[in-house]
Amino acid sequence: MAGRLSGALLAPGGWLEGEVGWNDAGVITAIEGKPAAAPAPAAERIVAGFVDLHVHGGGGCDAMEGADAVRGMAAHHLRQGTVALAPTTMTAAPEDVAAALRGIAAARAEPAADAAEIVGAHLEGPFINPGCLGAQPPLTMEYDAELLAGWLKLGRIAVATIAVELEGGMAMLGQLRQAGCKVQLGHTAARRAQIEEALAEGLDGFTHLYNAMSRFQHRGDSVAACALALARHAEVICDLRHVEAPALLAAWRAIPGLYAVTDSTAAAGQPDGPCRLGGQEVKKEGGRVLTADGALAGTAMSMLDARRNLIAAGFDEIDAQEMVAARPAAYLGLPCGTIAPGSQAHLLTLAGGELQEVRLAGRLIEA
Repeated sequence: MAGRLSGALLAPGGWLEGEVGWNDAGVITAIEGKPAAAPAPAAERIVAGFVDLHVHGGGGCDAMEGADAVRGMAAHHLRQGTVALAPTTMTAAPEDVAAALRGIAAARAEPAADAAEIVGAHLEGPFINPGCLGAQPPLTMEYDAELLAGWLKLGRIAVATIAVELEGGMAMLGQLRQAGCKVQLGHTAARRAQIEEALAEGLDGFTHLYNAMSRFQHRGDSVAACALALARHAEVICDLRHVEAPALLAAWRAIPGLYAVTDSTAAAGQPDGPCRLGGQEVKKEGGRVLTADGALAGTAMSMLDARRNLIAAGFDEIDAQEMVAARPAAYLGLPCGTIAPGSQAHLLTLAGGELQEVRLAGRLIEA
């Protein structure tokens, strides 16, 4: 149903005091208003809905557990302001990865009514470096072109995280790019020459910058240093635990297409205690998600939390909003992430950092 919303709007050119209108299809048709100063922190503002391209779960639901679980996590994150997401797999046995991809595809084909749009899967593993697991289970595999071809037939893989230093890594990169995937380097100890070759062959970006990759150093091979020096795009976990404020700000200055992700798990929106991440048990404790040995295992946050954290780290509100909406949407070519004619009317009303309203294609979503 067509409609209009008025107030302080964050448009691509900055803040406006005015009105946004959309048609019956939920597409923005007009923006009217005059330039304005940023609203006071406690004042209401209208911004574009968030886009999360690396998210394992939420609301007690895990992306590896089938279509209903994927619908559940998408519903949870919509209520936190995320309007589009890429459910993310874990390294697992081939049959379990295939089942997860089928579930994501089924949820994408028949979405829940009040849930974030599923833009396709993010395939994280199993083609990663076994020495850079992070919180991934030790079920990595060497590149298998036939197996990957079968997975690609199960549903859209929007993003894939791989380690190009594996045997056949460049062929894997080519196969994924030919299928239309955004291919990212992650869980990797690739050498500089391998990274440069991969970028020349079309590598799109880097997965959870700084984490599960060879650390930043000023001598020798370092994936993190190469990302800062060479990347056009990278995702970064904005919980201020995986990456603290100075490193976030350095990455913002260095990488033109840096964007935020949550790396959130089923623990998001749940009380402290045991929870699942793929096939392994982890625990939520004091806002963190931890493995049995106390290592970070994703997060329990929302993209709204990421936006707050970026502002707390020193980002201007406009830049923080770009990190959680416009940049990830542009990276995948999604028609959302900005308040502009032709974009979907996925709109949020915020005040004092809190979410007041969520609109999906102009339709008000009940809390």
